[in-house]
Amino acid sequence: MQKTWRKYLIALSLLAAAITLSVTVGSVFIPPAEMLAVFLPGWGNLPAASSAHATILLKVRLPHSALIFLTGAALAGSGAAYQGLFRNPLADPYLIGVASGAGLGAVFSMSVQWPRQFFGLYAIPVGAFIGATLTVLLVYRLARVGKTLPVTTLILAGVAMSAFASALTSFLMLRSSGELYRALAFLLGSGAMSGWEPVRAMLPYTLVGLGILLSSGHALNVLQFGDEQAQQLGLNVERTRLLLVLAASLATAAAVSFAGVIGFVGLITPHIVRILWGGDYRILIPLSILGGASLLLVADTLARWALAPQVLPVGIIMALMGAPFFLWLLRQARLQIF
Repeated sequence: MQKTWRKYLIALSLLAAAITLSVTVGSVFIPPAEMLAVFLPGWGNLPAASSAHATILLKVRLPHSALIFLTGAALAGSGAAYQGLFRNPLADPYLIGVASGAGLGAVFSMSVQWPRQFFGLYAIPVGAFIGATLTVLLVYRLARVGKTLPVTTLILAGVAMSAFASALTSFLMLRSSGELYRALAFLLGSGAMSGWEPVRAMLPYTLVGLGILLSSGHALNVLQFGDEQAQQLGLNVERTRLLLVLAASLATAAAVSFAGVIGFVGLITPHIVRILWGGDYRILIPLSILGGASLLLVADTLARWALAPQVLPVGIIMALMGAPFFLWLLRQARLQIF
């Protein structure tokens, strides 16, 4: 028990450092002491924060960091769940095409103006969820060979579905010139939506999706023994698999709806957690959620700092980090894709 709490303490400490970095670093640097003064006015000998810094912190940096936090948590949690569900170390929302499917659903929602006609921003994740769920079910059906799910066919099916979804997304962008910039942000993974409204719209979907995944650690452990043995151990395999697919797709859809298509968070984080602290999904899922939030917050800070005052899409930073990691995994596993 003591070792488990030590793991969570390390993960929470890294997350606290990443949050501090995210809200203080940017085109305008806010000293950490001033940041604390905004949240703890009059406490100790902290210097008073300027009104400009307080405005930047509360109305710009903090909601943006909250959005990135939820996105990283959702992508990493769903990535860990997909890896356990498919018993495949390369299953990731981006690599198997789920993120592209969610992006297609979100852009479709914008192109038919659902957000204006129904529930505002809250309607976008509905379209993204439908796109993500259909994509992951199709990829699973296409990639399965008998009772197995080989890495090769999973990646090829994911690439094919991702290309198909991206082509349809481009078509919708061409047909909806008024939403062109916003749709392009989805493709680049910019996380550029501002204010607290996207955070409030994303929060319920993320909490439901991740809440189900957090409660499914034991089921994922049992699934690692194979479907037949899991059935003998009393697990309803088909119902559990469907529930996990829906929960992971919902979390992915929420992330993509407001932050865009960001790759490799769900691949890198579970692998690092597994290397450091083992593969027990009761611990792997929550630690991946915390680690994914930390990783994406740091990547987003780099995106805002690298060419300041210009802001790079965080998806570019994650691609630069994730692509070499993915190639390293391929080399370690000695996979032959072609």
